[in-house]
Amino acid sequence: MKERSRARGWAVQTLYAWESRGADEASLVPILHELAENLRMSPRNRLYSEVLVHLVADRRAEIDRIIEQNLTNWSFARLAVIDRNILRLGVAELLYVDDVPPKVTIREMLRLAERYGTPESPRFINGVLDAVMRNCEVGGKPEQQ
Repeated sequence: MKERSRARGWAVQTLYAWESRGADEASLVPILHELAENLRMSPRNRLYSEVLVHLVADRRAEIDRIIEQNLTNWSFARLAVIDRNILRLGVAELLYVDDVPPKVTIREMLRLAERYGTPESPRFINGVLDAVMRNCEVGGKPEQQ
């Protein structure tokens, strides 16, 4: 599982670089490949990073909508770039990766928030992802609604 933790870190760094550059979704995977080469990412970490980055690239509009629906007294545009991308990664994994339990996903996203975000980021990320998880438990995954 340590490999997946590292892969999540690479994926969030990719999303951050992508959004910082103002690029379109088609640029996500090439940015990951660029980071992988320049920073010597191991092939084992790269595989799961690619899965996550592809999910965000393919479903970003839906993922962003789900995040927006679960924000309380906050707007999506006002989110810190790193928080927004950790949330994107967490929602993608919660909804579209079946072999990772939701609580593991949330715990992993909290670790990323502690490492890359502000002191307030972990609590904020936890609240939003917990709301997404609860809403999915009640109503099923968004594509089923």
